[in-house]
Amino acid sequence: MSKRPTKEEDVGAIDLTPMLDVVFIMLIFFIVTASFIKEAGIDVNRPDATTSLLKKNANILVAISANNEIWIAKQQVDERDIKSHIERLYAENPKGALVIQADNDAQIEFVAKVVEAAREVTVLDVSVATNK
Repeated sequence: MSKRPTKEEDVGAIDLTPMLDVVFIMLIFFIVTASFIKEAGIDVNRPDATTSLLKKNANILVAISANNEIWIAKQQVDERDIKSHIERLYAENPKGALVIQADNDAQIEFVAKVVEAAREVTVLDVSVATNK
């Protein structure tokens, strides 16, 4: 004894399919347009500078701590492996730039090692992050 819906009940039903389609399209739009923030892995006390420029295409971030530890993509990296890490990240986005976030107390020797490794990988856009 199943009761079949009458015409009046059928007219009152709301079809939710178009609304779900719109929700999924909006979800896809927000996922695709979201910008993902890349971090080097540690916070450093950057040096102050009177002149500085904002780098918008920085996709390789290298941090050098006060203890001269080198961090790339949230991992501590041995100084012998700097080149391979930079090479991998540069292959992902060849138009990107490398930004070195060196601590005030970091030795310049380690900054030079990162710059040298970047030059060997042919990353020509290298800069040092500062506080304004």
